[in-house]
Amino acid sequence: MKKIIILTIIVSASTALFAGNPDRIGQAGATQLNINGWGRSSGWGWASVSSVKGLESIYNNIGGLAHTGNTEIIFSRTAWLRGSDININTFGFAQNIGGSGGLGVSIMSYDMGEIPITTYEQPDGGIGTYKPRFTNITAAYAKRFTQEISGGIGFKVFSESITNAKAQGVALDAGIQYITTLRKEGIKKNDVKFGVSLKNIGPDVRYAGDGLSTKLQDPNKGVEYTVNQRAAKFNLPTLMNISASYDLRLDKNEETYFHRFTPAFTFTNNAFANNQFTLGAEYGYKDMFQLRMGYAYEDGITSYETRVNAFTGIVGGFTFEVPLKKESSNIFGLDYSYRHSNPFGGSHSFGVRLSIGE
Repeated sequence: MKKIIILTIIVSASTALFAGNPDRIGQAGATQLNINGWGRSSGWGWASVSSVKGLESIYNNIGGLAHTGNTEIIFSRTAWLRGSDININTFGFAQNIGGSGGLGVSIMSYDMGEIPITTYEQPDGGIGTYKPRFTNITAAYAKRFTQEISGGIGFKVFSESITNAKAQGVALDAGIQYITTLRKEGIKKNDVKFGVSLKNIGPDVRYAGDGLSTKLQDPNKGVEYTVNQRAAKFNLPTLMNISASYDLRLDKNEETYFHRFTPAFTFTNNAFANNQFTLGAEYGYKDMFQLRMGYAYEDGITSYETRVNAFTGIVGGFTFEVPLKKESSNIFGLDYSYRHSNPFGGSHSFGVRLSIGE
């Protein structure tokens, strides 16, 4: 398994590194695969690739899934680009297996509301509505090969559909995390973490269905016939992340772990979008409260005239966690994140999590 994961990452990394160029920006489809619907990790963007653990690792870096405590269940709802009337529901389940492995499943469903049906003959509508349906389903497995190294691979199925047209595809994600511990006088330990993740490695996809058919009538013979048009294939939005973070313990007493500060940095190589540099930081008090923020820089993002997407790069969020009972290992958590955008009113994610101990 270890050799398969490493080989997959090496081969896919070479593809991602040499695939992208400015002329291909915006040419990929299924870009919803790169939307983070989780309320915690989205609060500092790709910065968490090296440090993410548990269920949310399915999106950021599957290698972190191996660090699932025992059982974790999360539901999150995202108001995507407020004003667009798009909402994203994300649900997932992760389970520790054998103490050194983790298995997880996640489902993302996009609610885009109802859109009026228009035709060539009736461009103003009035003949009903249709509802687009976008769904991503991912199953992933990760394993700790040593105390420092963990890696995993995920298989996802996605679909996009309207009433009379549909596209379906499959893709692979993979990731590795490496943790090394530094010790020095006055602080019990500081963890330096590295991570590499790959997303959306898969075959091209095309739309099919009756919506690509046109009925025509031969004026000479008076015969009606159907012309089917083949849609062009589109590439998946492949990307690779290279990340590092540093868990700085702020407690002077070596026996306590009350205060933690984690700066993090990630470089994202996009095959069909601008490359990004994400800088983020997270403060944690015990296991009860975390506050995080980040900034994702890419070429032209600082100006409305040169920006090629709606987001300005500013993200932030927080988490509250409490035990369900005193001295209980069962934890209930609330997550929130915000991603600033212009235009639209930003994106808000709210998550509820339940971590069940042994």
